[in-house]
Amino acid sequence: MPAQQVTTHADDPLERERTHLAASRAALRAMRADVEALDIKDVAANWVNAQVLERQIEERIAALADLAHTPLFFGRLDYLHAPGADLAEGAGGEQFYIGRRHVHDADGYPMVIDWRAPVSQPFYRASKKEPMDVRLRRRFGYTGGELTAYEDEDLTDAEPAAGERPGALLQAEIERPRVGPMRDIVATIQPEQDEIVRAGIAGTVCVQGAPGTGKTAVGLHRVAYLLYAHRERLARTGTLVVGPNRSFLRYIEQVLPALGELNVAQATVDDLVAHVEVRGTDTPAAARIKGDARMAEVLRRAVRSGVTMPAEPVVVVRGARRWRVPAYEIEEMVRELLARDIRHGAAREALPQRIAHAVLVRMEESGEAPDDRVQDAVARNPAVKAAVKAIWPAVDPAKLVLRLLSDAQFLAEQAAGLLDEDEQRQILWDRPPRSVRSAKWSAADAVLIDEAADLVTRTPSLGHVVLDEAQDLSPMQYRAVGRRCTTGSATILGDLAQGTTPWATRTWQEALAHLGKADAVVTELTQGFRVPRQVIAYASRLLPAIAPGLKEATSVRESPGDFAVRAVGAEALDEAVVAACRQALGHEGSIGLIAADARVPELARALDRAGLAYLAPGEETSEGARLTLVPATLAKGLEYDYVVLDEPAAVVAGEPDERTGLRRLYVALTRAVSGLTVLHAQPLPAELERVEG
Repeated sequence: MPAQQVTTHADDPLERERTHLAASRAALRAMRADVEALDIKDVAANWVNAQVLERQIEERIAALADLAHTPLFFGRLDYLHAPGADLAEGAGGEQFYIGRRHVHDADGYPMVIDWRAPVSQPFYRASKKEPMDVRLRRRFGYTGGELTAYEDEDLTDAEPAAGERPGALLQAEIERPRVGPMRDIVATIQPEQDEIVRAGIAGTVCVQGAPGTGKTAVGLHRVAYLLYAHRERLARTGTLVVGPNRSFLRYIEQVLPALGELNVAQATVDDLVAHVEVRGTDTPAAARIKGDARMAEVLRRAVRSGVTMPAEPVVVVRGARRWRVPAYEIEEMVRELLARDIRHGAAREALPQRIAHAVLVRMEESGEAPDDRVQDAVARNPAVKAAVKAIWPAVDPAKLVLRLLSDAQFLAEQAAGLLDEDEQRQILWDRPPRSVRSAKWSAADAVLIDEAADLVTRTPSLGHVVLDEAQDLSPMQYRAVGRRCTTGSATILGDLAQGTTPWATRTWQEALAHLGKADAVVTELTQGFRVPRQVIAYASRLLPAIAPGLKEATSVRESPGDFAVRAVGAEALDEAVVAACRQALGHEGSIGLIAADARVPELARALDRAGLAYLAPGEETSEGARLTLVPATLAKGLEYDYVVLDEPAAVVAGEPDERTGLRRLYVALTRAVSGLTVLHAQPLPAELERVEG
């Protein structure tokens, strides 16, 4: 069935498209009204079902919201032939409007096709070389929520010239100023990005993405696509987006709701492992050791260290009879459970049943006919419970890690052959705390507790996990995330050149092995759409020093005159930074002032003296508040239209080693969407000085 065409007496194509937009919005309002009018009083069998149904209706109403400044459709496909009914049943025909959600009229005719539907795929993939049966691709331009322009691409035309540039509307959408949180890129997804977005749910995908290649947006759109293609499955198993910090999560939190997806959880790694309150910090050396994969084996040994072989038989008294299970037979049970290497808690629950079964065998041999209830009763017998408590004691994960980090002898026993004496000293507490509650746990300690908890009781698995800025995770953190998707799949996003932790990932193959997804497909995005060409070329001068194996990124962005590197006197630096911020505020869009963490208080005072209001990272920008003061350590994953970068040498010096400092600088340099001004009083790092001026 063809998409319904809205006719008008006007001959102006733009007016016809506006008429279709108005009709589509009216249809969406009608769809929402139909849901709001549903009466479920006599539908649900009980109050629980009624509550579930009511929540589903509320979510459906929210998903059908018409966002005034978000275009309902952004493109149109005119097919040469009607697509097969198997691809779009009830929506056949030659012309389809592509948008963020499906919209149909009162008769069920589609006004807008969801961008995730198979029939929409050629909007992102079709080319003059491979038109995919598309005659014409139309893109729409909007100002606010008003349709103001369109641009056609005839895919039946001759072979395109080499190096063909994106159309004007596509370029304008890519370069549109950023105000507020991150927005979706559904109108600008490129073919190489679309391949990742639509990859199947069965396998894990790892995306190595240079700055500005849209890897975060690709990961979020992949979640939206998987929820569309596998909604029932993921509704049961759940989805999760893991980001590096709260500021980052606040920045991206509106992308999925704008696509109609409201039930995707978001968390940091620290949130996932929040078994204890984190109040302490580690030295870099201690954090590196605690994050090392060897700690997994140390913990496995520690969890099982309390298991002992029985020295005495178990004697169960039932009525006038006594049933004896000898120690050697119980030892066989214990060794068999240890050999199976099942969870400690599961083995502890299995052992009394094994002992009880041995008693039942003896009962049957003596002519009795016990059933399962008798076995359960024997398993709860005081003698059996006492034996299990002595042989296979319960383990509290936090108390176990507390002992491991407090008791030098216990640590030495469990770490023998894994950690040397110096490494053991590095992670031992100088003053052991008296209890779990009083301990000043570090973030790395919480990950160790999470590992121990999984050794005791299996961590529930989700259907799909997106892990962003993955290059900064330690092996133990990878294991923590991997536990959340053991039976599901994952999308791993990151850039090895932006690794700024002491344990930053060296290769994706190594990281994926720790994650438990060694068979994942690794793909690389090098075509940038965000960072201007001059800026990415400048920042890429650091790559030989920070990530020599990576390809240099390219960019479709060109911003002549919006890139500058200026040396100023030390006494005039603060004033020059304030002046650069004031100049940047003369442009449209968001402004980020990025500086070494140690410089932030001084720059804050300078901005206050100048009367320039500023935000902290994660606070939402608006037309009235567009300047954000960003510590370099929090800049990763964020983006601003114009960036003022203060004193690169201080950014480098703020890290424990030069390579990490240069990586931090690389991150700071690549946050700009339209323009970058670098101000410095100290000499620039040698890698940058080669291209200055």
